[in-house]
Amino acid sequence: MSHDRARVRSVVFLATGVLALPALAGCSSNDEAGRPAAGQDVAPAARDLVADGGTLNWAVDELPETFNSFQSDADEGTARVAGAVLPSLFRLDAQGRAQRNADFLESAEVVEREPQQVVLYKLNQQAVWSDGREIGADDFAAQWRALSGKDTAYWTARNAGYDRIAKIERGANNLEVRVTFAKPYADWRSLFSPLYPKQVMGTPDSFNDGARRKLKVTAGPFALAGADRKAGDVTLERNARWWGSPAKLNKIVLRKVGRAERAEALAKGRVDLAAIDSAEAGRISLAARDKGAQGPLAHGPGAGLTPGRALRSWAIAHGSDEEAADTETEARAKSRKAVKKYATEQEGLRGYTVRKSLEPAYTQLALNGSEGPLADDRVRRAVARALNREELARTVLKPLGLPAEPVGSHLALAGQQAYADNSGALGEQDTAEARALLADAGWTPGGALLNEKKEDGEKKTEKEKGKEEETAGGESDAKDANDKKDAEKAKESDDSTGNGDSEDDGTYIVGEDDGKPGDNGTTVLAPAPAAAYQRAVLNRQADALGLPREADKEKKKEPGDHARHSRDQAKGGAPGAYAPKGTAAPKGEAGAEGGTAAKAKAAAGPLAKDGKPLTLRFVLPSGDGSESLRAVADRISRMLQKIGVRTETAKVADESYFKDHIASGQYDLALYSWPASAFPATDARPIFAKPVPAADGSLNVEQNYTRVGTDHIDQLFEQAVGELDEDSSRSLVKKADARIWAEAGSIPLYQRPQLMAARPNLANAGAFGFQAPHYEDIGFLKPGAKPSGEPSAK
Repeated sequence: MSHDRARVRSVVFLATGVLALPALAGCSSNDEAGRPAAGQDVAPAARDLVADGGTLNWAVDELPETFNSFQSDADEGTARVAGAVLPSLFRLDAQGRAQRNADFLESAEVVEREPQQVVLYKLNQQAVWSDGREIGADDFAAQWRALSGKDTAYWTARNAGYDRIAKIERGANNLEVRVTFAKPYADWRSLFSPLYPKQVMGTPDSFNDGARRKLKVTAGPFALAGADRKAGDVTLERNARWWGSPAKLNKIVLRKVGRAERAEALAKGRVDLAAIDSAEAGRISLAARDKGAQGPLAHGPGAGLTPGRALRSWAIAHGSDEEAADTETEARAKSRKAVKKYATEQEGLRGYTVRKSLEPAYTQLALNGSEGPLADDRVRRAVARALNREELARTVLKPLGLPAEPVGSHLALAGQQAYADNSGALGEQDTAEARALLADAGWTPGGALLNEKKEDGEKKTEKEKGKEEETAGGESDAKDANDKKDAEKAKESDDSTGNGDSEDDGTYIVGEDDGKPGDNGTTVLAPAPAAAYQRAVLNRQADALGLPREADKEKKKEPGDHARHSRDQAKGGAPGAYAPKGTAAPKGEAGAEGGTAAKAKAAAGPLAKDGKPLTLRFVLPSGDGSESLRAVADRISRMLQKIGVRTETAKVADESYFKDHIASGQYDLALYSWPASAFPATDARPIFAKPVPAADGSLNVEQNYTRVGTDHIDQLFEQAVGELDEDSSRSLVKKADARIWAEAGSIPLYQRPQLMAARPNLANAGAFGFQAPHYEDIGFLKPGAKPSGEPSAK
């Protein structure tokens, strides 16, 4: 896995009723990808405008546990170090596309396809390691042997691509490297980036332990000078042996600064560049606005103190009740201290500017399809069809001044060559059709549940009533202290238009209607005929895309496939199917389900099946940096309530959120992000691979934490990764994405915002977007110099 990909670690109808195929699913035109939704914001400047020297203090969440990018605990800090001190044969450009790095490669191309694929690398003649040795075939061969997966003594995180290599040999000289593949590999450009010296890759011991705390031999514009874990610093120094454009900075210091301490560190000038959240970005903007203003700040602690409250506080502090006076005096002292600290920090924050773009990663709603109601693909599809993804994107991105466009692909982002909006394979938001899917799956307005309770002959206790009220609103803990804190931190800045376009921070406005104009919810779909119609429509779509019919796919499923698929099919469900909006109920059938407009509308109430309510457990992180995520979850819960789906929100500690809940499958609904890759056929396959039984009886899910997958999706990935025609390979990736949409295990919502606090005179650094940093060009502007261009346009 290249450091460019690792650095982001930590989703159309025709009026005639015939499906419009996802417009980009089978096409290969570069126009499909478009341009990135947001450009870079790095204060670009020509090198002659950047001063020589200086130290950049760059905040990181944690110091890297290892400097070996191919180990399981490698993180963003690992990637940052590797990008500055090691060769990357290809690195990503501003559109997220892999480009040859001329500092290391003169050329690289496929020179033979038959009988085997052969790639010939011609290395830059000046490229040398810091010990003076030429970078050559020996280094390639050592890395291949370490990462091929054949020697289990190497503790590698993955071996994708390297396991397809048959041999590596010298060409005409040591600067020519011939790589022969046992199986064709479309993503060959993903290999050997970063490239480690043979001193690291040569033996299991050196691989496992030699590069965890140091890198003696490097080859980049910087070298690793050392790591002081007690001080929390990793220092990179300018590499004297670097043959490319010399680094402008003398040093880059990666400084550990936790998110909770970041605003204070910025205010004290301890860092020059730091990733920040929306609250910190707001404070920096306010600091710039208040420059030169007189009097107390109109924001921060104490800003809401009215003259009346101030007088009352003074009266209590000087009153005859000594105990109350002492308490109030102590509170007043704490308030004065907080106001003073905040004002001092605001002065320090005036020394920064906010640079913003979109991260090469997207946030998704994950639906756990392993058990419970979501094991039924019709229920997953209903959940997906209930979502207004445009509104959710606006909730997060519009208040930040970033393009609020929902993501249309699981496998690429706008601007990347593999991008295509395939969301049409699932269908757009439609409340009536979501209800119809639930009805087809057997979930009906609470009659069965009410009858069961009636037979019990038991009256609800006050405690039970309270619990039910909590669940019905979409949040089981809507009144707890965390929600109060969220509400305080996420106040609405809506202009009261109630149209969902306001610049708010994601807090749902009670009474806000996200329905479509003219959609009165009266469309009726009789379950059985609708399912048959949906199956026919999906088969027509699959045929047009050149994909197997659903019925054929089901026949080919392995006997060991999840039993739920057979159960779902017995119920009449059609995986990937949906009925176009406005489809009338077949005559003579609607009455079987009480198909009147009134009863269709009643589906907005709680649904039940076999005496059990349709309730989904929504697991969310509880940390201070997750307010916007919880605001999005709140809106999702309210959207689902409109189709009769209840949610119970469980807020868990950040440190246990992923390991103990997402990875272990202890959730129904969850929000988390995946990075986009320039090599989706390789990198996305384990995220969407069909889970298979392991030898010990457990389920091997790889990185597919939704547990939703199919044989055909796996086949499309395998075909794409082995297809050497680039247009054909991308077409297969797009078809795989359409299939992933149809399975509705993961619903992409929006591209993550990328906010960076930077010194105003810091050039060529900030919100990088897709592009890998060019570390040698980063530096501080000369006195009087200004950036040579505006941030990249959308």
